[in-house]
Amino acid sequence: MLSSDILPDEVIAQLSIDTQPSGYAPRNVDLISCLLTSRTIHVATINTLYSHITIPHSSIFSKFLTHVSKYPGLGTIVKRLDLSHFTSVGLGRSRQGNSEIQNLTSKTLLKCLDLTPAIQEVLLQENLDDDIDENVLNKLFYGLPKLRAVDFCASSSKPFAESFTSAVTGLVDCPMNLGIRRLGLHECFTLPNSVYETLLPRLPQLTHLDVAHTRITDSALASIAESASLSHLNLGRCTQITGRGVVDFLTTHPAIKNLVFLNLSCDIARYRLLWEADVERLLPALPNTLISLNLNGAKIRHWHAPLLLPLTKHLEELSIASADLSVQDINSFFRPESPPSSPTRQQVSPQEQPQPWTPSTLHYIDLSSIPAITQPSLFSASCVLLSPSTSPLEVIELGDKAISSLRECRNTNKILGWVVKELGRRGWYVRDSHPAGANVGGRRSWKMGAMWWGMRKCPVAWGEVGGLYGHYMFKK
Repeated sequence: MLSSDILPDEVIAQLSIDTQPSGYAPRNVDLISCLLTSRTIHVATINTLYSHITIPHSSIFSKFLTHVSKYPGLGTIVKRLDLSHFTSVGLGRSRQGNSEIQNLTSKTLLKCLDLTPAIQEVLLQENLDDDIDENVLNKLFYGLPKLRAVDFCASSSKPFAESFTSAVTGLVDCPMNLGIRRLGLHECFTLPNSVYETLLPRLPQLTHLDVAHTRITDSALASIAESASLSHLNLGRCTQITGRGVVDFLTTHPAIKNLVFLNLSCDIARYRLLWEADVERLLPALPNTLISLNLNGAKIRHWHAPLLLPLTKHLEELSIASADLSVQDINSFFRPESPPSSPTRQQVSPQEQPQPWTPSTLHYIDLSSIPAITQPSLFSASCVLLSPSTSPLEVIELGDKAISSLRECRNTNKILGWVVKELGRRGWYVRDSHPAGANVGGRRSWKMGAMWWGMRKCPVAWGEVGGLYGHYMFKK
């Protein structure tokens, strides 16, 4: 008989996923086999199986709900309900057909939450927005005291917006605070600003906030509780906020002292968030805790390059698409400028002595839609981006035109040690040959399980990224 210390919970947890949630093959076959070995291992296996529940299809949800209804004790084990992979595609059903089957509906989802009272993370998304009614939302906000993370990614139907607004309205005259720390409202663009002005001040422990492409305003942003400690903030493509309001918030609000991930991107075809003066105010005030910064669409001029330079000494990701920078400006992030001819040593004051060069920490840079960055300019001797000296740089994101040109240069790419990779609408030029001893690889604690560079959606729970969350994080 195996003793319990030979197969501890940590080892059993490694068996928990052997088939991707998007597949149709039986999952966790090895883990389920552990149920038949011994009583001790059976208990550890049950804890692992039911701690994190992933639901890719309505039939699996029905089986899970039936099981926890029959054995309510299993529901108390559940810490995460992950519906980020949920879809009816591949089962030959439409959304309407799924609703007629009555496997996953607002009523069954509410029943599921009732049976999982200790749940800490609930991951929802747009394929379920018609089923996220007011009763479900009331349960999430007020009926699950241990809930710490909830994601409503891309939920935008009219019924969802009306239910959300109604559920949050109950907080207007109520002094209570909520225990949610990580909130995902990415692409929930139908929610009115009043929702944010009511909800955000009542999240005193907030650490992750994704409100990309929503109707949040400057006043709602400023209403975030001062006791919050934001490490992740995504304001990408929010057209109702202003550059001045955002910079005021980022330079004065106490909640952003420990910021790690910040997305201020915009679609310049519709709206520009940050103009020259905003950029000049913002860059010197950003905290040195910042690791990922997205300024795509900001009006960045060549005179901003010296303000960006100090950030490259602690950032690992920098996105500056559409910036008005030259190749020389971008080179300056990776190598010291040649000192100008200077007077004799006796005439140079200590303050004028050149400072020691600190190498860049950038692993990823987005240079899409920068006119100076083309396939010929990348290959030219005047550009240092592809040289070994820019390590740890390993990923350069580029626009369609540059990627198309690079795709045709197979032999040159091979000689240089770089390769073209594409996913969805995005394209990257990736270093395929790294200098000896280089610290490369995309796994970072602040990504919470995401492996690639350049994520555009904030994670709210630790785990491998896939399904609809993967689409919004890396493909779009």
